[in-house]
Parts: sequence; C-alpha cells; structure tokens
Amino acid sequence: MSKPAKTRRRPAYERAVATADRLFYEQGIHAVGVDQVAAEADISKASLYTHFRTKDDLVLGYLRGRSTAWQDHVAAELPQRGATPDERIGAVFALLGEWFEEPGYRGCPFINVEAEYGAGHPTHEVTLEHRDWVRGLFSGLLADAGVEDVDGTALQLCLLYDGAMASAQADPSRPWAQAAATAARALLAGR
Repeated sequence: MSKPAKTRRRPAYERAVATADRLFYEQGIHAVGVDQVAAEADISKASLYTHFRTKDDLVLGYLRGRSTAWQDHVAAELPQRGATPDERIGAVFALLGEWFEEPGYRGCPFINVEAEYGAGHPTHEVTLEHRDWVRGLFSGLLADAGVEDVDGTALQLCLLYDGAMASAQADPSRPWAQAAATAARALLAGR
C-alpha cells in the first residue's frame, strides 16, 4: 500500500498575510500583536520576521493586499455590470453595497488605518495610492462619458463612495450604497 499524498500547506508568508488581514480588519491594527498573528497563522515569530521585518511591514502587506483584491474585483465585475460609463459608475456603488452586506463588514480598511495611524505613518502612502486608484477609476469613467469637469466630478463621486462606506459601518441598517448611487446618478444627470 502506498503512502497517502501529503497535502501542501500554504507558505508561511501567505498564512501570515491572510491571518493579519482577518485580524487587523476585525480588531484593528493596534489591538493585534505579532504574537497573535504568528500563533493564529501557525508559524513561528522567527518565520514571521523573516518575511516582515516589523509589524509595520505586515500592516503594509495587509493594506496592499486589500487594495489589490478590491481593484481586481472591480476590474472583473464592471464590464459585466454595465455597458456605458454611467452604468459602470452605478456598478461601483452596487459592488460597495454587496460588500456592506457581507458578514463582518467593518468599514473601509484605509479609513480605519488612517484613524489609527494618521499621515505620519508609512501606511499613509498606501492609503493615498489606493485613494488615487479610486479617483482614477471614476476619472476614467467620467472621461469616457464625456464629462467636462472630470476632476471635480471625480472628487464628488469619491465623497459619495467614502461617505457610503463610513455610513454603512456606523449604521448598517440603511441602504447607503443605493443612496450614494442615486446621488451619483443625479450628479451625472446635471452635468
């Protein structure tokens, strides 16, 4: 009889990032220590520090992973959800609404990390990069739609986007994403 094949575990790096992602999002950055991440990821602290010199490096990995995952999700979904730029702008808010309804929604990880660390921390640059991506997403859709004031309108859409996330975190009982989509349609109709 041959030996059963061993199932290969995910590498320590992937387990550390996945565990940090869950814990940081659920509990906040300051509330979670590297000991907890290592224990729940089932890796040694030495292994964790092999991949991440400091806790800040782990936090940066968490945020970059969140940004990449959201960008990939939006890029995959928008073409299927709208044929026109206006429809795709509405789809961005629909995607937010779906996220708000997921169990464990705790708001925007970038807004949350800014509340914990602020502008003087290395996470601020990752937050700005993600926010630039959101603004760029709206700017591209607005340019495709022929909007004259792309920059100003993109900022207004970003306000709706951020406001919906913060509102859904504070009061999940209301349809914040739908309200933001309605406001976005009104904004675009008035152009």
